[in-house]
Amino acid sequence: MMPRFNPFPVVGADLRRNRLLAWVTVLLMALSVATGIAVISQERALRQGSARAADDFDLLVGAPGSNTQLVLTAVYLRPQAIPLLDGDLLAKAGSAAGVKYAAPIAFGDNWQGHAIVGTIADFVSRGGTLQPTQGRIFQRRGEAVVGAGVALAIGATFSPAHGLHLPADDEATHGDPGHDAAHYTVVGRLPPRENIWDTAILVPIEDVWSVHGLSIGHAASGVSRIGPPWDAGHLSGVPAIAIKPDSVASAYRLRAQWRTPRSVALFPAEVLNDLYLTLGNVRDLMSVLAITTEVLVVAAVLMALLVGFLARQRQFSVLRAIGASRLYVFCVVWIEVVLLITTGAALGVMLGWLGSNGLSHWMQSQFGFAMPVRLGATEEVLVAGLIVTGSIVATLPAWLVFKRPIAEGLVSH
Repeated sequence: MMPRFNPFPVVGADLRRNRLLAWVTVLLMALSVATGIAVISQERALRQGSARAADDFDLLVGAPGSNTQLVLTAVYLRPQAIPLLDGDLLAKAGSAAGVKYAAPIAFGDNWQGHAIVGTIADFVSRGGTLQPTQGRIFQRRGEAVVGAGVALAIGATFSPAHGLHLPADDEATHGDPGHDAAHYTVVGRLPPRENIWDTAILVPIEDVWSVHGLSIGHAASGVSRIGPPWDAGHLSGVPAIAIKPDSVASAYRLRAQWRTPRSVALFPAEVLNDLYLTLGNVRDLMSVLAITTEVLVVAAVLMALLVGFLARQRQFSVLRAIGASRLYVFCVVWIEVVLLITTGAALGVMLGWLGSNGLSHWMQSQFGFAMPVRLGATEEVLVAGLIVTGSIVATLPAWLVFKRPIAEGLVSH
């Protein structure tokens, strides 16, 4: 006697008998879902990771030019020649009302590919809010504080190489006398920040100026000093100044104050928002393409299943002939289709998450900041919508099998 209320034994037997079609269906569904998941989650991870990397820069001041390039160079340490801000502006920024600290950010050297950044102690400690996990903040020239990702132990000494990349073969072979004469001793290590600054080496800006033959910001009587107050007559230019305002109101006032013919002032979030708008447009386009692909895949899969079910019409007519009801046969077909769609969607979520994580790790090595991958409500809606749509459309093959007369299905062709 045919089990009247349990169609799963027949569904399981049918899937085992047609396992190739079942696996192809599941894999097609999984790949389409994985594509949508990866696009949406990766865009979100890039947005969150890049925003977190800019948290230490409340207000950025630089010479007139590209705002985007200023942010990419100063915040994300992307090597690029940018115009220098006049040195006297650094002295004015440090003494301006509403400023906790005005930190010069100077580049130009590296150690084994790690950017050496000249700045002041207040920036290293982020105004006293960031303490080293080992050692201390530099207190004199010739000392260095390394990021969490730099393979230099406390007490290690090293010499800088010119440029923001590894030295060329001839420079590595013959040396760079100007830079070989400079030596730094590591005195501290910062905690992990999950951004490009984990790979940076921070030194007094006076050393960066000195190694390039520039004025070091102090008169002859103060050559051993580091940091402000500066002697405006002995200041060299800097690529950027990171200003820490003492309040939100001060931040907006300082931004307006430093937007002059000689300087630009911006909140890095302003530039990032413009980039996010572009990313959002790309994400929307990719999401539409991913959804369209899913719809086409679902349609193709259902057509293939429909052809398969019609080819097995005799099998379902035999079930009807031995006592199965129309509803029973309808449930067998509908459950089989829904199981394939649901399994494909679940596998697609896993593949999409794994793919997005792999892409994040690769992009982290390229951009230097962590991009946490988390699945959110958008992905849940995408998968749920696919399953619900597939469940509704699955009634088509089930209905065609449901309404066909037994005698017609038993006729041999």
